[in-house]
Amino acid sequence: MKKRSRQGLRRFRVEVRSWGNYVERIAELERALAKKPRTLQIEIVGTGEISADVALRFRTALLERSPKTRIVTNAHSSLQGGSVLLWLLGDSRTIRGDVRLYFRRTTWSEEDEVKENGVRDDEPAYRDSYSAVDPDEGDYARVLQLINEFLPVKEMAGRLIGAPVLRQFGLIENEKVDSFLATIFSKIPEPAESSFTAKDRSFVRRSEKIRTRRIRR
Repeated sequence: MKKRSRQGLRRFRVEVRSWGNYVERIAELERALAKKPRTLQIEIVGTGEISADVALRFRTALLERSPKTRIVTNAHSSLQGGSVLLWLLGDSRTIRGDVRLYFRRTTWSEEDEVKENGVRDDEPAYRDSYSAVDPDEGDYARVLQLINEFLPVKEMAGRLIGAPVLRQFGLIENEKVDSFLATIFSKIPEPAESSFTAKDRSFVRRSEKIRTRRIRR
């Protein structure tokens, strides 16, 4: 239920469940945002996964809010897939200390989508009933693209992500972000035969770029 405090804070609860279409809940969110609260705190509760389509609809509602409304997202439970995106959409975020984030890789490929002016005469590759294109997977691929604006999906998909990593990327407790990246670049001498591979260095550079982009926002 929505609650409003004397300080103009409005709370909005989202119970994560694997069933249901969330149509009414999204409509309630739109009504809450239409009142232009100073701060809307979204409490994300429950295990499971919000479908990609639902996550994208939540995002649309949040993008249409007044620019004067600040969104805070608070995760009480571990998050998966679309639930991760909903949490990331907050202007600021809080999370229970032992909570983990998880998102799987997508089976969708760019070849599964018809491009503009991209109709071809040749027949598409044969697919059996087990490998047919799933429209929902296209939505999930879009969710991963949006998550990638905050976290490097290629490196993190299929792995559990804890609070320490989220701090390193400036996604929680921004004022307490330590000198993790600076330490790697300036304080750790790299020996000639270092175990810190080119792939590791590429990951760190990408981490710094994502964190810098988030800080500028």
